[in-house]
Amino acid sequence: MAMFPRTDVGGVSVSRLIIGTNWFLGYTHSTHAQSRTNSERVNHRDVVADIIEAFVEYGVDSIMCPHTDTVIPEAIEEARQRTGKPLVVISTFGIPMTPRTALDGFDLGDVARVLDADVARGVDIAMPHQSVTDVMLDKCSRELRQIAPVCAMIRERNMVPGLSTHAPETVIYADESGLDVESYIQPFNLMGFLMQVEVDWIARIIQNAKKPVMTIKSMAAGQVRPFQALTFSWNALRPCDMVTVGTSSVHEARELCDMSLDILARQPTTQELQRTRSKASISPQ
Repeated sequence: MAMFPRTDVGGVSVSRLIIGTNWFLGYTHSTHAQSRTNSERVNHRDVVADIIEAFVEYGVDSIMCPHTDTVIPEAIEEARQRTGKPLVVISTFGIPMTPRTALDGFDLGDVARVLDADVARGVDIAMPHQSVTDVMLDKCSRELRQIAPVCAMIRERNMVPGLSTHAPETVIYADESGLDVESYIQPFNLMGFLMQVEVDWIARIIQNAKKPVMTIKSMAAGQVRPFQALTFSWNALRPCDMVTVGTSSVHEARELCDMSLDILARQPTTQELQRTRSKASISPQ
């Protein structure tokens, strides 16, 4: 079996396909009923560990998660025990804020507690969530306020700092200012879902970024079929960039890995097509 290609993020080897966790936790970006159903089916340690194990079979050993009080840390440890292989853990952490935070800075005691918890859970790459990053964005001064001390505290704990964002300005301003980060998380899909400007603009920003970019929402929360989504992403990104995918079953995990490897190899995809009665007239006899 072909192993998935890798890239480097601040000295950490990361698989170019990253395991997303929104679908594990029921964050479907759809309806409450769908989110609840998905959570009831998938949000269990052994179910999530099964899916992670399927990805690891292909060398996809990097996982992005809100590393808080969820089943994810236990599932990661279960997958490690089963496979005997380490996983690269990317945390998108939150920090408490007040109306004064942009002016006075974060409570560094709060930051320390959050980061120490990530260290205890084996996090390799620590990236403030977009709910933290984007509210510190100052478009007038072209800077990210109060983020530099957070990055320094991440470094002090031997984790790699990065930024999760939905704002295209974050990537540009962090690069311009020389902020100590090694990667960015940015929504990127052919629909423009959760992207703040046109797709070609985001593509150009990613292409010009000084650091590797981890793209998210590649299938627009299920609104784009995997073939179209992955063909677009793997052809629009640089060899150093990554694609994060969400799945809710072992079958999906393996299919996305196989499909991605075919696309990256520029060969016809070999996955079995979904068959319905309406396709009887075009199906092989």
